[in-house]
Amino acid sequence: MADAPAPRAAVSHGPPNPSAAPALHVAGLGKRVTLPSGELTILEGVGFEIARGDVVAIVGASGSGKSTLLSLLAGLDTPSDGNVTLDGATISTLDEDGRAKVRGDKVGFVFQNFQLLPSLTALENVMLPLELRGDDDAQSPAREMLRKVGLGERLDHYPKQLSGGEQQRVALARAFVTRPSLLFADEPTGNLDTNTGQAIIELLFAMNGEAGTTLVLVTHDDHLAARCHRTLRLDSGRLVSDETR
Repeated sequence: MADAPAPRAAVSHGPPNPSAAPALHVAGLGKRVTLPSGELTILEGVGFEIARGDVVAIVGASGSGKSTLLSLLAGLDTPSDGNVTLDGATISTLDEDGRAKVRGDKVGFVFQNFQLLPSLTALENVMLPLELRGDDDAQSPAREMLRKVGLGERLDHYPKQLSGGEQQRVALARAFVTRPSLLFADEPTGNLDTNTGQAIIELLFAMNGEAGTTLVLVTHDDHLAARCHRTLRLDSGRLVSDETR
């Protein structure tokens, strides 16, 4: 199935405001896991701040700790050391219910493998985070967001009836429908061909620019990273460079 064309757009909502409280504050972050062969350090001593409205790429070789860092930043996992403060909430000290509430109120996600529920239609997938949050009207904003990503005629289609690019458009609609203050994207084009992936990135940047969301993007693509305001590079679990454009 052919994907609808996406608008050309760069990251255009302007530089972040350094005087405002940061969207993310990370201090002394570490993650270790115990294996049969012993303890494995995945991240060690990672620290930085991300300003509100910034667009940041996290890059590094496979196994450098990028996805683990993203999971810790979003409160999907807990650190072994250090802390993460997300939009004023120190999520690393919260229990799972507390972290889930922060995610529901403040965070959107886009994953490499889309993470759509196969038993729900496109519309139902986009409505889900609004329903979980307890919104009175989930359907109207979900319909509008699917129209915005070019899928206004595909509301009743299930994921298996959609192409990969269309599934990622549904995922983008779901991520933005809650109007999150932060959006985390983990290799959002990793399962897409080059042309479809490019269209998805243009759409992601256009929607992010319109919403003014803080975007943290994990990618192995240096060309994509170069389009962001800032690049954090990991190597063997350590932050080795922090470049701002």
